[in-house]
Amino acid sequence: MEKIGVFICTSCDIEKRLDIAELENIARTQGATAVYSKEFLCSKEGKTFIEEKIKENGLSAVSICACSQRVNYDVFNFDKVAVDRVSLREGIVWSRFFVSEGGEILEDSSEYVSGVSFKDELMALAKDYVRMSIAKLQTYKFPEPFKPEEEISKTILVIGGGVAGLTAAIESAKAGYEVILVEKEKELGGFVAKMKAHCEINSPYKNIVSPIINELISQVEANEKIKIYKGAVVSNIEGGPGIFQVKIKLDGKEEQIKVGVVILAAGFKPYDASKLSHLGYGLVKNVVTNVEFEKMAKEGNLTRPSDSKPIKSILFIQCAGQRDENHLPYCSSYCCLASLKQAKYIRENDSESKAFIIYDHMRTMGIYENFYKSLQDDPGIFLTKGKVVEVSQGENDKVKVVVEETLFGEKLEINVDLVVLAIGMVPVTAEEAVLNLEYRQGPALPELEIFYGYADSNFICFPYETRRTGIYAAGAIHQPMTIQQAIEDAKGAALKAIQCLVAIEEGRAVHPRTWDFAYPEFDLKMCTQCKRCTEECPFGALNEDEKAYPIPFITRCRRCGTCFGACPQRIINFKDYSIEMISNMIKATEMPEQGYGLYRLMAFVCENDALPSLDIAAYHRKSLPVTIRIIPVRCLGSVNVAFVKDAMSKGYDGILLLGCKYGENYQCHFIKGSELANTRMTNVAETLQQLALEPERVTLHTTAIDEIEEVVKKVQEFDKEIRGFEENPFKGW
Repeated sequence: MEKIGVFICTSCDIEKRLDIAELENIARTQGATAVYSKEFLCSKEGKTFIEEKIKENGLSAVSICACSQRVNYDVFNFDKVAVDRVSLREGIVWSRFFVSEGGEILEDSSEYVSGVSFKDELMALAKDYVRMSIAKLQTYKFPEPFKPEEEISKTILVIGGGVAGLTAAIESAKAGYEVILVEKEKELGGFVAKMKAHCEINSPYKNIVSPIINELISQVEANEKIKIYKGAVVSNIEGGPGIFQVKIKLDGKEEQIKVGVVILAAGFKPYDASKLSHLGYGLVKNVVTNVEFEKMAKEGNLTRPSDSKPIKSILFIQCAGQRDENHLPYCSSYCCLASLKQAKYIRENDSESKAFIIYDHMRTMGIYENFYKSLQDDPGIFLTKGKVVEVSQGENDKVKVVVEETLFGEKLEINVDLVVLAIGMVPVTAEEAVLNLEYRQGPALPELEIFYGYADSNFICFPYETRRTGIYAAGAIHQPMTIQQAIEDAKGAALKAIQCLVAIEEGRAVHPRTWDFAYPEFDLKMCTQCKRCTEECPFGALNEDEKAYPIPFITRCRRCGTCFGACPQRIINFKDYSIEMISNMIKATEMPEQGYGLYRLMAFVCENDALPSLDIAAYHRKSLPVTIRIIPVRCLGSVNVAFVKDAMSKGYDGILLLGCKYGENYQCHFIKGSELANTRMTNVAETLQQLALEPERVTLHTTAIDEIEEVVKKVQEFDKEIRGFEENPFKGW
C-alpha cells in the first residue's frame, strides 16, 4: 500500500490515558502519509472527516485507532480503501490498569519496574499497536473475489423425499430456485408415509392428526420448478458449491447434472431390534417395535401377532436400546411422543383397553408437553418411571414384564397382550453411502465419534452446516427430531443453501467469514508434497493430483487459514493475511533491552471466541497485563509455526495462543483449529527445550466466549509464570 492514513480517536478515555501526540509521531516515523486525531471517529461527523481526508490525501489504506475491530465495522468501511483497526479502547485503556500489591486497581502508577512508570509501559503498548497496524497495511493487498471459470449453477439438489426433503424442495422452489429431488424409494413420503397419524405440528399440540406428508407430496408433484427422480440414488458428486457435478443412477443408467448446492435429507433407519433379545424381541411372542406397531395401526390391525386376538392391554418400554452405551448412547427425541401417540391409538380403538408406559425419563420436546399432559388425564394410561428387568413369555400368550425401581417403591409384575419397544433413530449415512463425494478426504461426510454418524457440524454456532461446504443437512439425518422439528430444520437448510448460492455468485466466503473475499493462493514451486494442507483442511477444500500437489477447490473453502497454518514451506497465503504480514507486524514492535525486567509477551488470539471474551472483559474493566501484545488470527489453526519462531527471535519472552475449546464438546468455528494448533505447538515446545528454553514459554489455552473471569485469569497467570523465568536470551539481538 503506497499511501496510509492513521486516524486516532480521542474519545472513550483514550485521550485521558494516552499521549495522542506521541502516537501521531510514531505513526509518521513508521511511514504514514497522513495522521489525524479527532473525537468520536465513529460519529457521522467523524466518518465524514475520514472520508474527506482519504480523498484529500489520495489514501489507499487507513488505520483506525479507536475501538475494537468487532464494533463499528459497518461505520469504518470505505470503498476501495483497505482498513485496519487498532483497539486502543478495549485493547488498552479499558483493560490495562496498574494493580497494587494489595489488589487495588489504579489507572496509572509512577513506579512500575526498573524506574519505568506504568504509563510509559502503557504508551509502549499503544505505540506497538500503531506500528503493527502500519506494518500490516504496508503488506496488505486487496482481495479479489473468486469467480469460477465455468458458469455457476443455481439449481438445488435435495437428497431424500421424506418430510424434510419435501419441505426443503418446496421452500427452495418458493424462493424461485430450480430443484432436483432424488428419492431412492419408488414412492415419495419416507417414514412419515408409513404412519397412521402423528402429533399435530401446530397449536395446541394436544391431538393427533393425519400425516401431513400427503399434502407435501401433492405440493411437490404439482410444482414445475421441482424435478423428481424416484427409485434413484446419487452415485457421485465432484466439484464444489456452484459447480457440483452430480451423477444420478436410475434404472441402471447414469445421468449427469450440474447443481449449486446440496440439501441432504436422507432420513433415518430404525435401530436393529434383533440386538434387543434381552427385552424379548425375537424370543417372546407378542413383542414388537414401535415401527412395527405403527404399521399394524395404519393397517387397522390392532391384534396380537400370535393369535390375532384384540389387544386389550399394551406396555411400552421406553429407551429400548437408547441412552445405552452398548446400543445407541443418545436420546432419539421422538420415541416418548410416539409411545404416547400409540397408547392413544389403543384407547381410541377400545375404551376398556389399558396402556402402560415404563420410562427412565419422559421427554416430550418443547410445547409437546401439552400432548403428554393430555395423556396423563386418560384413566386408561398408566405411566411410571422404572427399570425393566425381565420380559418373558407369560400364560395364554401374555407377555410378563417385571419392573424395578418404580415410583411406587416396589417391584411390579405386569402381564399384557403386547409389548412395544420404543427403538431409536440411526442416520441412514451411518449404514449407507449417500453422497459418494469425489473428495480427497473420502466419499462421505466426515464423522466425529460424539455425533454417532449424524451429519457433523458446530451445533452451537452453525447448526445447519456440515463439514462439506455447500452441503446442508436437514431432518433426521442431521440429528434425532420430531416431524415438526424436521419441517423447521428443512426450512433452515433451504435458507442456508440459498445464502450459499448468493455468496458463491458474489465470490465471497460461504461461512462463517461471509464478508471475506480473499482466498488462499498456493505457490506450488516450493511445495514439497507433504500433504499437510490436504489432510488437515477441516472442510475437504483440497484434492491432490497424481504427484500429491494440492488442487484447491476455492468454492469449498471457508477461509479459516488451516492450510496456511499447516504449511511448513509457507507457500500458502491470502492477499490480506500472509506469513509476511504477520512477520512484519511482529518485527515492527519495539523490544526493550535485556536486563531491565521489562518482559514482553505475544498472544495470537482467535477472533471467534477468545477475542470477543477479551473485549467483554474490557467492558467490565478487567485488567490484563501491560506486557502482552495481541494479534487477532482467523483461527488458531491458521497460526503458522513461523509466527512463533519470529516472535521468539524478536525477543518475546513468552507466546500465548488463545482459542476455542476443542475435544468432545468442541466449540471451534472451524472444527479442529485449536486442536491442530495444540499439536503443532508440541513440536515447538520440543524445539525450545533443544535451545535450553522452558517449553512453558509457548502455551495454548482455550476459552468459551462467556468465560470472562477464566480467560483473564489465564492471561494473568501466564504473565506471572513467564516472569518467573529469565528474560529471553535472544532479546536485543
